[in-house]
Amino acid sequence: MTEYTEEERRILAYLTDSVTRGERYVRSKTIADAIGLTAKQVGSRLPRLAEKADDVEIEKWGRARSTTWRVTQG
Repeated sequence: MTEYTEEERRILAYLTDSVTRGERYVRSKTIADAIGLTAKQVGSRLPRLAEKADDVEIEKWGRARSTTWRVTQG
């Protein structure tokens, strides 16, 4: 069983809820604002979550001013 930190659980809960409505493109700041973390905290955890999360698929999608993440159901 995969172990998650409290912050990772909060991020995953947000992403899992978001993708129930279909594929989503999000930025760290959007997630951070919704769950009470900083964009830096979220952004540093998303690459690790992309590797170990089973419920959602997280893919680095694009980079303009900030990285955009594509999230789909796993």
